[in-house]
Amino acid sequence: MNPAFAIAGAYLLGSIPTSSLAGRIAGVDLRQHGSRNLGATNVWRVLGPRYAIPVGLIDVAKGAAAVALGSLGDAGAFMPLMAGAAAILGHVFPVFLKFKGGKGVATAAGVLLGVAPAAVGVTALAWLICLVATGYVSAASLTAAVVLPLTAWLLYPDRPYLTISGVAVGAFVFYTHRSNIRRLMDGTESRFGRHGKVA
Repeated sequence: MNPAFAIAGAYLLGSIPTSSLAGRIAGVDLRQHGSRNLGATNVWRVLGPRYAIPVGLIDVAKGAAAVALGSLGDAGAFMPLMAGAAAILGHVFPVFLKFKGGKGVATAAGVLLGVAPAAVGVTALAWLICLVATGYVSAASLTAAVVLPLTAWLLYPDRPYLTISGVAVGAFVFYTHRSNIRRLMDGTESRFGRHGKVA
């Protein structure tokens, strides 16, 4: 497949507004409730697991599908990662929502699941441990952003581009969570499970 078409297709995959569509089905504008973020965590906070679990799984699938798209034809070793990066950008800056989307964690997990599954497994465990210990999804995501490149470096020493990709994804996660970091420092961040459902 032509690289430009693969990247454009991956971006459009990432841009599918999963959370926004779930909110529309429920009759709720998620940008006006909870954290006002279009991500699976806010879907859980506002609409509960019935909506959040499918949204999260689809967001992961968007990343994995982008990697598969980038692997078609005579793609080089970096093409799946480039397509995955395009999907993450699509999720965070979706063309269908005036470039204001989610924070990219689930889609990034799907991308890395397609290229470095062992590293994702360890990182997911670190995410879960941090979530259980602190109650903060944002803190768990930031922890995962640190653990991921270290795990990739240890588990895939012969594939340094995965470590570099892990660093890039981790840095991007910190960027998209900058408001959460401020709230964590101020002690005003919401804990997981404390949500107010809308009527």
